[in-house]
Amino acid sequence: MSSQEYPLDSFPPGPGDGGGFPVEFDLSSRRKPRYWLNALLFLVTLYSTTLIGARLFHNFQANRPAFDIEGDFAAMWGLILNPALLADGLPFSITLLTILLAHELGHYLACKYYRVDASLPYFLPAPTVIGTFGAFIRIYSPIYSKRVLFDVGVAGPIAGFVFLIPALGFGMAWSKVIPGIAERGDLVLGSPLIMKLAEWLVFPGVSSADIYLHPVACAAWVGVMATALNLLPIGQSDGGHILYSFFGARHRLISRLLVAGLVPLGVFYWYGWLLWAVFFAFFGMRHPPTIYDDTRLGRGRRMLAWGAVVILVLTFAIAPIRSGGGA
Repeated sequence: MSSQEYPLDSFPPGPGDGGGFPVEFDLSSRRKPRYWLNALLFLVTLYSTTLIGARLFHNFQANRPAFDIEGDFAAMWGLILNPALLADGLPFSITLLTILLAHELGHYLACKYYRVDASLPYFLPAPTVIGTFGAFIRIYSPIYSKRVLFDVGVAGPIAGFVFLIPALGFGMAWSKVIPGIAERGDLVLGSPLIMKLAEWLVFPGVSSADIYLHPVACAAWVGVMATALNLLPIGQSDGGHILYSFFGARHRLISRLLVAGLVPLGVFYWYGWLLWAVFFAFFGMRHPPTIYDDTRLGRGRRMLAWGAVVILVLTFAIAPIRSGGGA
């Protein structure tokens, strides 16, 4: 799942932006917004994630493993036939969609500030264990400034992370201890550093395998993984835009080295990294080279870039998911 992103061609310089060339941006050339499609995809994604959330909640209440894939999907029919039970899934779905929406609105509002033509977020419902493939925005305008590229790229992960922290705090506080519960299900969620810190604060001395995450904490975990994936400094990801803002043409070489680094992670820790390596290699490696701006980014943006690195370290997991004893 990815909340990323936009087929970015370029952006114009925005208000107060000293980089780039002057450009006349014809607002009449913008594509006609399809608000009905944004709304429809959001509602369908709300339904699909609420369906998953209801099952997670009922498993949590009954002390059953969170992910029992065969049993979970069989139980979905009961939830579909009895819509009243879906209300139990709203804590998961609303938490998850709020984090994803905050991420995408971070990009969108940065675009609006710089008068960049961008769509509202499109959500992607999906028959997965979390009910969605994430969300993205489309950007249609050209870019000529490192500052605009950096600001739009970094705004999403920071906004999502701000909403992620309280969700993780509340979710962990509502979680409980059941010895060995994590290993009983079909899937075991990895524990990136930020999850370990939250577990240590709420359940000091308790093993991650003994902590049963509340559905709100599960939604926060999804947000953590989405943040890490988006901040990978590769291609046209958010991290890739940040990388390009600082390194320009060297972005391509660095991206290739990092994609190559995903291969051993996929072989030894999580096969999903192999899929991401293939995706980046064939679809996400190229970055539009249309920034004619030699201006160096200032101290404030360099500090934000280091902040993004810290967020990546906190949210990255070498093995985000692995098979449990119930698989």
